Amino acid sequence: MDPASSAVTRLLDQARRGEPGATEQLLPLVYDELRRLARSRMRFERPGHTLQPTALVHEAYLRLMGAEGAWEGRGHFFAAAAEAMRRILIERARRARRLKRGGDLHRVELDDQVSADGPRVDEVLAVDEALGRLEALDAQMAAVVKLRYFGGLTVEETAQALGTSPRTVNRLWTGAKAWLRSEIPAARERTGGAE
Repeated sequence: MDPASSAVTRLLDQARRGEPGATEQLLPLVYDELRRLARSRMRFERPGHTLQPTALVHEAYLRLMGAEGAWEGRGHFFAAAAEAMRRILIERARRARRLKRGGDLHRVELDDQVSADGPRVDEVLAVDEALGRLEALDAQMAAVVKLRYFGGLTVEETAQALGTSPRTVNRLWTGAKAWLRSEIPAARERTGGAE
C-alpha cells in the first residue's frame, strides 16, 4: 500500500473514532480523487447543467462526513463517495423533472436554478429506477453499476472497493449492462420519460 493510501486509511479510521482534526486533514488527501470521480460522472450530464464538479465534491464530502460512516478503508470510502454523488445527481434530476412540469414553484437564486431541458434528466431517472430493480435481483451487480457508471471507477478500482477480482467485476459489469439495456426502455416509460 502506498503512503498516501495508508494515510487516507489512517485518517478515515481516526474520523470514524471522532478524533479532532481528522476530517480536516482527510479532505486534502482525497480531494483530487473525488474531483476525478465527479468529473467522470458529470460527463454524462446534459450540456448546460448548473452543477459543477467542485460543488458535487463538496456536497458529497459533507454528506459523507455527516453520515459518520465506518469506512473499512480507502476503497470503501470512495465507493461511499460514488454513491453519495449518485444520490445528489438523482435528487437534482428529480427536482428538474418537477420544475419542468411546473411543480415546486418558488423563487430561487440564479445559482440554484436547474435547466430542465434535455433528455439527460429522464435518462438519469430511468437508470436509477432500473438500478433499483437490479439491486433487488442482484445486489453485487448493482454495486458494480453504481461504482462504474455513477462513480466512474475503473474495473480495478471497483474490484478493490468490492473486495473481488477484476475478472468478477468484468463479468458482473457485462451482465449488468445487458440487463439494463433491456430494462431501461421500460423504466423510461414508468418514470414518464417517453413523452
